[in-house]
Amino acid sequence: MKYFKIFFIFIFIVFAFVQYNDPDPIHWILTYLFASYLCFLSFKNKIERKSLIYLAVVFLLWAINVFPPQWEGVTLDALGMKTINIELGRESLGLAIIAVVLTFLSFFHES
Repeated sequence: MKYFKIFFIFIFIVFAFVQYNDPDPIHWILTYLFASYLCFLSFKNKIERKSLIYLAVVFLLWAINVFPPQWEGVTLDALGMKTINIELGRESLGLAIIAVVLTFLSFFHES
């Protein structure tokens, strides 16, 4: 379990790093760094299980709220131009990944 936590600490840092060219980079960089920090706190056993569950619910609700009105996937179209639905789909998927990881961490939290 310790390696899972370390893996996601670094994965969320990588996710934050690749947000530099996003239309709203600071927002998403801070979101992924916060997720990485939560994984770090879980790794150090410095966060309660309830907190992880509450935050997982918040991220899941946020992912549902951001979900695009028309799903177009998360890849670029033939011309390489992004549409707003693809951008919203990517953001929703990233938030859902955070919610799943936090839920998983809460189930295997060592108290």
